[in-house]
Amino acid sequence: MKKLRIAIDMDDVMANTSKKLLQLHQTLFGSNWQPEDFKGLGFQELIKVEEYQVVRDKIFDVGFFADLEVLPNAVEVISYLHEHHEVFIVSAAMEFPNSLSEKQTWLGIHFPFIHWKNIVFCGDKSIITADVLIDDHEKNLVTFQGIPLLFDAIHNQTLGGYQRVHTWLEVKAVIDDLAHES
Repeated sequence: MKKLRIAIDMDDVMANTSKKLLQLHQTLFGSNWQPEDFKGLGFQELIKVEEYQVVRDKIFDVGFFADLEVLPNAVEVISYLHEHHEVFIVSAAMEFPNSLSEKQTWLGIHFPFIHWKNIVFCGDKSIITADVLIDDHEKNLVTFQGIPLLFDAIHNQTLGGYQRVHTWLEVKAVIDDLAHES
């Protein structure tokens, strides 16, 4: 089995950021959108641009990133990947200054096995060199020189051109297949 270097994004890959944004939209605008309502649609097809901007501005508030839910099976699969491969957590956190300490604390609580040397907070992920990048945004995948995996999220439903993974169990299967290829 080949040992891979794997770069993993945080928001909407490890942490359920979209769920919190939807909850904020429900609180602020009285909506009842659920993640399944976005299947096959672009995010802006359901959420008005001006409403989305109000909700998105909340990302800059202190505490936004502190209590995000962990996506199902993320801890177990990332722990497995960490045991068999070289894993780096890579977050473009510089855009949201309050997120730096909150994300570091969040990782320490939910992923204590990830050493601080394997956490990269950056502004532009094009500097990242790895075999695999797991991310939910095309802007990060398009410049990546390795194998890009698009993690399914409500905001990327209409995006094609990348291998899409829907769950952490699916990620594990894809990585295991890649590691066994010679």
